[in-house]
Amino acid sequence: MSISLSTHRPHAWLPASRAPRILIGLTIALIIALMWGAASGALGISPRALMRSSASELSVQVWWQLRLPRLLLGVAVGAMLAGSGAAMQGLFRNPLADPTLLGLASGAGLFVAVWIVLFQDNGAGSLYGQFAAGFLGALCVCLIVFGLAKRQGGGSAAVMTLLLAGLAINTLAGAGGGVLAFIASDEQLRQLSLWGMGTLTNALWRTTALALVLIVFALWLLIRSADELDLLQLGESTAHAAGLDATRLKRRVVVATSLGVGLCVALTGVIGFLGLLVPHCLRLWLGPGHRLLLPASMLGGALLLVVADTLARTIAAPAEIPVGLLTSLLGGPYFLYLLMRRSRAC
Repeated sequence: MSISLSTHRPHAWLPASRAPRILIGLTIALIIALMWGAASGALGISPRALMRSSASELSVQVWWQLRLPRLLLGVAVGAMLAGSGAAMQGLFRNPLADPTLLGLASGAGLFVAVWIVLFQDNGAGSLYGQFAAGFLGALCVCLIVFGLAKRQGGGSAAVMTLLLAGLAINTLAGAGGGVLAFIASDEQLRQLSLWGMGTLTNALWRTTALALVLIVFALWLLIRSADELDLLQLGESTAHAAGLDATRLKRRVVVATSLGVGLCVALTGVIGFLGLLVPHCLRLWLGPGHRLLLPASMLGGALLLVVADTLARTIAAPAEIPVGLLTSLLGGPYFLYLLMRRSRAC
């Protein structure tokens, strides 16, 4: 029975000579999406109009103080979620590895919710505390899942164990979130409700600047692991014989993923399925090589989240749809499609 949800066909992969074109194409598409997002919203703002001296003060303030940091945060979060998904799929050698499905996002969300409800009103809460809570939550879940995967080894049992572990963690996090919602004040309850659906409305410069620096650092750690992740696909014993320090690689990917996903969840809430949808689609097209797959996934994740957030701001303007709902509407059916392909392959 085939255990992979991937449908790789070697002849369908693009040659290495076309790799730069793919990255350039994704970069151009991202720039176009950013230009569209910068001009769209409840208040239409043309970049050309901003350059004129006659531009209204309101337009300038909205663009610089609200829209620009929101776009930058969307790029960083989309790149982090999709890049961490690609790295985790390579680390676990499992196409189902994803920050949402494995419970990393839920674990980070639960820790952040605990911080908001139990500590923030007591004067002990701060932005840095929220970041730390998200990081610790994602790190704890990642270590649990990584330990279970190591004990199972490989094969269909490992795939099932990962799915069941993610289901259990998501269920426990949901129950914990319910308890916190029960004891939360009305203001905290509204904050948790909107934040839990995934939104970029908290993208202010004071909350975004530090997150951008730390997320870029996490992305750099993942990028420098590309060649080692390729070597790991041959198996740990073969990779060790070739000189790979698998323990150091795992530690680096786990820390980078936990740091990045924890920060993303702390700022934006749970935005699901980007870590599964983007790298899985690109893997079918580009092949399994992480030197191309990782940066392409980061660009693709940033592109998808910027487009989804722009749609969320414009479809029901002046109201705003939580962007996490849109990504779930895309990712949920795709995940069911993967499961149906797997059942037909068995």
